[in-house]
Amino acid sequence: MNSNDRVKVSIVIPVYNSETTIGPLVDKLVSELTPMFETEIILVNDNSKDRSDKVCCAIYEQHRNIVKYYQLARNVGEHNAVMAGLNQMTGDYAVIMDDDFQNPVSEVIKLINFARDNEYDVVYTWYEKKQHSFFRNMGSAFNNRVANIMLKKPKDLYLSSFKIINRFLVNEITKYDLPYPYIDGLILRTTSNIGKIQVAHEKRSTGHSNYTLVKLVRLWMNMFTNFSVLPLRIAIIIGFLFALLGVALGIYTVIERINNPGIPLGYSALMVAISVFSGIQLMAIGMLGEYLGRMFLSQNKKPQYSIRKRYE
Repeated sequence: MNSNDRVKVSIVIPVYNSETTIGPLVDKLVSELTPMFETEIILVNDNSKDRSDKVCCAIYEQHRNIVKYYQLARNVGEHNAVMAGLNQMTGDYAVIMDDDFQNPVSEVIKLINFARDNEYDVVYTWYEKKQHSFFRNMGSAFNNRVANIMLKKPKDLYLSSFKIINRFLVNEITKYDLPYPYIDGLILRTTSNIGKIQVAHEKRSTGHSNYTLVKLVRLWMNMFTNFSVLPLRIAIIIGFLFALLGVALGIYTVIERINNPGIPLGYSALMVAISVFSGIQLMAIGMLGEYLGRMFLSQNKKPQYSIRKRYE
């Protein structure tokens, strides 16, 4: 694309309990982006518990020609909320960013220019130093390492929530209409034309991260069961190895009994063996049940999201 072309950029922001940050963030985006790009800002309120709805309505009234606002009927999680925004965007590019003001608007401009000047389908950001909490950083590190195995992610790529994707990739991602989307999984299974750029990351001015342990586990399960059958294969391998171990222990016990007829049979060893094998079986059955449960919910057409109110 010619550098002189005026591209249309859609900023997709999932909103959750951010009544104090979303207003200043949108004001700054409007003031700094609109002189440079044709801009639309899409706010998707993931059924916040605070006054985010009223604040977003006021933002829409103030910036009617730029802002679109959608209130979801129930809390569905960040990735589902992003899917709702991607389905409503009309730009040449979509910038996905958080509502916490930790990504400076200057870095949004940097990201857009980098994407415009190159031909990547997606550009991920990475940080020299992340200003998240220790718990959030640990969760992100674990998620990144697991994605290397489960999704065959390039090892030098950080799956940041702050990224930009082009129109082609948006069209491909939004074809997915099942209830458990994982945006990065959809990206990695669609394209290998991926770029990355370093950006700054600031501390939260107010509040705290909305990612709880439960939400992180739910996100990991989406990655495990929606985009890979590797957990099932691992369960098969573990089961096979322990079956071999059981056969070896059985042979060893018989040999010991023949050589030492008076040796007592070990009650403790028996209980340990039963506990180990039962645990492995329950783990494998549980993993299989997770896959079947998600298939059941998908067949029952559980929605990704339901939009209660639209302001366009």
